[in-house]
Order: sequence, then structure tokens, then C-alpha cells
Amino acid sequence: MKEDDELSEEALFLAAMRDVAPVGKGRKQEQRVSVQDSPGRRQRREDAMGVGKDAVDPNFLTLAEVPLVEPLAPVEWKKDGVQNAVFKKLQQGGYPIEAALDLHRKTVKEARVLLFNFIATMSARDRRSGLISPGKGEFSETPGRLKSFAVHWLQEHPEIIAFCSAQKQHGGVGSIYLLVRKSQASSELNRELHEKG
Repeated sequence: MKEDDELSEEALFLAAMRDVAPVGKGRKQEQRVSVQDSPGRRQRREDAMGVGKDAVDPNFLTLAEVPLVEPLAPVEWKKDGVQNAVFKKLQQGGYPIEAALDLHRKTVKEARVLLFNFIATMSARDRRSGLISPGKGEFSETPGRLKSFAVHWLQEHPEIIAFCSAQKQHGGVGSIYLLVRKSQASSELNRELHEKG
């Protein structure tokens, strides 16, 4: 009985293919393109190609609310392992300002992007000390808002090892000195120099 089923399937197939002729050499087969492109089909195609999808934002600095810092309050922070002498020198403005960023009159969203790129550039160029100026925000609608975000972002960023309010000549409590982690190459060079000495 099974052989009869196979024969009938083969007979049906041959009957269905009776009018089909092979494409001759040198002739191209025409492709039929569907003229109707339904919205659903278009959406599925765009989804498959990733059209309209946001790329993953490499900027991890938060836009969520952060603890408020008073406009006139001095700020300071350092990671474990930063020597007290290094931090004291930073507080006294003893490091050269190798890069500076003015955030006055910037929105929080603008400042987030600028600060993230600023730190990335400092790291890439092996610049260790810098100054950012978010301002005090004393007369803002939300006093100290941008300063608060800047302080939080600096603590959040893995490349920042210490920061503190600047000396008066560099903006006082409206500006912040910061120290960026040494690059791997700098650390290795420093280690070699100390081993030779």
C-alpha cells in the first residue's frame, strides 16, 4: 500500500510539472517583484534591518535625579588608594590644568554629553588633571542642579580618581579640579622608572 502512495505522489508531481521548461542558457529568469508593499511587510523588513532602532548609548552617566549639592558648598571626593599628598596638592590647585570644560548655561542633557566626551578625550590624550566649571547655580530655578549632576557624574565615572572645588582664581566653588586615572602605558612606564631607580 505504501508503494501505491509513493507512485501516486510521483504521478501527481510529474503531472504538475508537465508544462515547466528549463531556462535556456544565456537567458535570465525574470524576478517578480511585489508592487504592493503593505505597512506590515515594510515594518517587518525595517525591523530585520534594524532601521529606526537606537544604537546603544555608550554614555553611562545618569540623567535620573541625583542628590542636590548646595550652590555655595565646597565639594571633594577621592577613590580609595589616592594618596593624601596627591589629594592635598589637587585641593591647593598644585596640578597644571591640562584641559578645561565650561558648562555654564548648558542643560543637564548637554552637560552630560560634553562631560562624558571631555573625560574620554583626557584619557585618550593621557591628560591627568583638568577643570570643569558647572557654575554654582545659585540663582537657577533649581539651585545647584548642574553642579549636583557634575559631582554625581564625576563619582560615577571610573576614570576619575579624585575631584574637589577649585581655588578662587579658577572659579572657586563653581568650578571643580579633577584627576583622571593614569593610562595603562603611563602606569607601566612609571613602574619601569621606579624599578630602575
